Amino acid sequence: MAAAGLGLGAGAVWWWAVVRLAVAPDAGVLEGAVAAGGWGLSLLPVHCVAKARAVGVVADGRWRGAWRGVSRGVRRGDGRGTARED
Repeated sequence: MAAAGLGLGAGAVWWWAVVRLAVAPDAGVLEGAVAAGGWGLSLLPVHCVAKARAVGVVADGRWRGAWRGVSRGVRRGDGRGTARED
């Protein structure tokens, strides 16, 4: 219950900052920092899964090889975003 209250309070403070930036001519750095910080937090991934359990994860070392231009015989997957290595 405390987490819900904290989230509601933080959301209210963020909305206060955004509205104040939009309508108040004297809004300043504090409001801008709160609004930018809240927006930045919204970009964090909240639905994370360990790489070992993720579906369609890229194999270790594959991106390194791709950046170096090394072809390891990778062929297209089954259309679901997965690729198989030969």
